[in-house]
Amino acid sequence: MPSACDSLIEDIEDMVSFNDPTPHDRQSARKSILPRSRRKKELLSNEELQVDSLIPGTQKIWMKTWGCSHNNSDGEYMAGQLAASGYKITEDPAEADLWLLNSCTVKNPAEDHFRNSIKKAQEQQKKVVVAGCVPQAQPRMDYLKGLSIIGVQQIDRVVEVVDEAVKGHSVRLLGQKKDGGRRLGGARLDLPKIRKNPLIEIISINTGCLNACTYCKTKHARGDLASYPIEELVERARQSFQEGVCEIWLTSEDTGAYGRDIGTDLPTLLWRLVQEIPEGAMLRLGMTNPPYILEHLEEMAKILNHPRVYAFLHVPVQSASDSVLMDMKREYCIDDFRRVVDFLKDKVPGVTIATDIICGFPGETEEDFQDTLELVKHYRFPSLFINQFYPRPGTPAAKTEQVPAHVKKQRTKKLSELFHSYNPYDHKVGERQFVLVTEESFDAQYYVSHNKFYEQVLVPKRADFKGKMIEVDIYEAGKHFMKGRPVEDSKPFTPSIGVPLRKGEVSGLLQEHMANGVKGSASVPPDSALLVGSYSLDRELLKKLGICIALAAAVLAFVIEKVY
Repeated sequence: MPSACDSLIEDIEDMVSFNDPTPHDRQSARKSILPRSRRKKELLSNEELQVDSLIPGTQKIWMKTWGCSHNNSDGEYMAGQLAASGYKITEDPAEADLWLLNSCTVKNPAEDHFRNSIKKAQEQQKKVVVAGCVPQAQPRMDYLKGLSIIGVQQIDRVVEVVDEAVKGHSVRLLGQKKDGGRRLGGARLDLPKIRKNPLIEIISINTGCLNACTYCKTKHARGDLASYPIEELVERARQSFQEGVCEIWLTSEDTGAYGRDIGTDLPTLLWRLVQEIPEGAMLRLGMTNPPYILEHLEEMAKILNHPRVYAFLHVPVQSASDSVLMDMKREYCIDDFRRVVDFLKDKVPGVTIATDIICGFPGETEEDFQDTLELVKHYRFPSLFINQFYPRPGTPAAKTEQVPAHVKKQRTKKLSELFHSYNPYDHKVGERQFVLVTEESFDAQYYVSHNKFYEQVLVPKRADFKGKMIEVDIYEAGKHFMKGRPVEDSKPFTPSIGVPLRKGEVSGLLQEHMANGVKGSASVPPDSALLVGSYSLDRELLKKLGICIALAAAVLAFVIEKVY
């Protein structure tokens, strides 16, 4: 008896009769069918759409820096790394999500401003990250509790710290960088940075110092001397000029001590650097203490006479009293300072010597102060930084008997009156000078330039002057500046060997150039930008990697085709 399963069907395809619709017919019939609309689940009144708004790298950051050129250079590096990582650096503190405050510990007022800014940020519910010398020297201060801290030698890790601060975490990086037990100068020099002025590069040649001044808090933060190798400094200068910089400032806590820890010295570095300076561009030396410059007076005079080096040197004296200098542990006497100034004035005609003076240091007598007044009367320093003494916590000078506050104020006022009693530039009216134009004046009425002696000359605000060397006739002189009239038929000279970066653009960020050769901006999407240093990706390597990936994909496709 035939089974129910018995049939004449030999294969599954035989189940489809001749009259059945074909697959093509079935697909055509689907065109008239409309998909059923589905109602989206409505959010309940007490439900909120959960969005993660704390993705690091998407926030706006406002930066504030107090203090010296070294601090400003650190601030530029931190801003550059953050921008390269995707953060937006804003000049409006109100619109920022996080405030990065880079502090100075030299004087009480600077720290007061820093502390007040932290309080203001917290009142406005801003995230806060602190950096600079204050938290490095005193990380346990009450007003720093719970805040993220970037140490002065850890600025290359600013992105990590800010990432965590954005998430609400507190991170503190305060360690010292070492190599084989030797203390390093700090973060690498080839990191991305945003120059405050695209025409000026600030290079820290070393950090820390060899002194132990009894009033100085910076030593607690920056530590002992640690110098950068000459080749790294030369390479940084070379890159800066390629990016359109026309002026370089060398900075540190004491440039004169450069190289003593690595077997070289300041003149050796300077002679290497001047080889990299384009014609018309200039190099400015930073502060140097008298003890170390004494050993190199002959060489320093030759360097200051170089046409591409400003004949300018900042040599702090602090006091003209040997007894006060001894109490300060300054490691020189007033005759040493006089020798430095007299020698340079003789060998470098017209040289500008800037100096610092502290009024009311503990133990300073009226006679000591009179010695200081006589020194200023004799040299009539065109640039004089007058500081009333402030006892800094933790320093030896803070623990000694203080000069009464009203006496300190009186002496500070008297020295200031003396300084303002003479005009150092009156005799220069009528001179013809070459000046390098680098910035805009505070009142935005002029461009600011400097002559060979780094004296400030205000010139007309003409767009074609910016970043140029021009010739002017001095027609007016004030206490801190001169005014220059451009010489007719004299054409501005361009010292830059590259197109200057735009304001806010990241230095060291290599980007794909447009067909017209215009430089890209820091706002270019990250996947179109390549960074130098530890951020770098070699273009040839990327090209080879792309070829390898393409070949691998082709092989995989061939294998799949053969197997299936």
